[in-house]
Amino acid sequence: MEDVARRAGVSIATVSRTLRDQANVAEETRRRVLRAAEELSYVVSPIASRLATGRTGAVGVVIPYASRWYFGQVIAGAESVLRDCGLDLLLYNVGDQAARKRFFERQPLRRRVDAVLAVAMPFTDSELSTLHGLGVPMTVVGFDSPGIPSVRINEAATIDRAMQHLFDLGHRRIAMISTYADQNVWLPVAHQRRTAYLAALAEAGVEPDPQLVISVPFSVGNGERATAALLALEDPPTAIFAESDELAFGALTALRRAGIGVPESVSVLGVDDHDVSQLLDLTTMRQLVFQQGSLAAKILAKALGIDCVAPEPDTESGTVLVPTTLIIRGSTGPAPHG
Repeated sequence: MEDVARRAGVSIATVSRTLRDQANVAEETRRRVLRAAEELSYVVSPIASRLATGRTGAVGVVIPYASRWYFGQVIAGAESVLRDCGLDLLLYNVGDQAARKRFFERQPLRRRVDAVLAVAMPFTDSELSTLHGLGVPMTVVGFDSPGIPSVRINEAATIDRAMQHLFDLGHRRIAMISTYADQNVWLPVAHQRRTAYLAALAEAGVEPDPQLVISVPFSVGNGERATAALLALEDPPTAIFAESDELAFGALTALRRAGIGVPESVSVLGVDDHDVSQLLDLTTMRQLVFQQGSLAAKILAKALGIDCVAPEPDTESGTVLVPTTLIIRGSTGPAPHG
């Protein structure tokens, strides 16, 4: 910093104020300091900056599954905003109960982050107390948490729209592949979608058949196995609603291997609009996952007083609902006769 001050002909204090982007520096002086810093390839020390400002320049992102498409999209959306705001992203993957217990006991976020973003991971009262004790802004994606801004979709409306599409095509024997009973980490979305599925059947006057709701651990392969079990029923379904597109991919594989036409004999519908869904011609409920991550990051940037991104009018309320859209492709069609 002394070399920059000497070349620019200013004090070290002026260099410090300039590089920290404080307002009380004349524009000509600012340009001279920045030019000198560039010529000398001077980079501000993150540690020194942290000591001077009390900020870490990082946001902690807490997720249960780092490898799944949904979580990757949320992270990518958040990172795209945080990067423009000069903030780093620290990822904490707590994919099982042991990792979760260790995370909250050791509290690795303390004094390491300026804000926290949690994705589809509801907290206990004790865990919430620990997070609030950090004294930093928080926001959540994919669920609601008392007193914390959230970004999510309307699960009930999304599943109702999906089911209505199948009803409109004449389907009444509609199966669901879910993960509600097979989770390493409790995720509310599986239970919300199963509840919405059952509510849609009741609204349409269709008696639910317990055999048509199969819960499996999350994976494409388990979606395939669940579909094979559905096809083995004495009265198999004419349509399969999958909790996520990945489970629907497995359903499509099972039907293809069984030589059953899609959608001539069985329709398949998912949720997400995964990157691969268009390639597989899958009808799905599109949710803008990347946008959910970017909106959450914008909420945090605003809470930190960082004016780095265009304002979003829909981030003023406690809950931001991101719309979903039915994307009709070739995997759904009229229910077969007879």
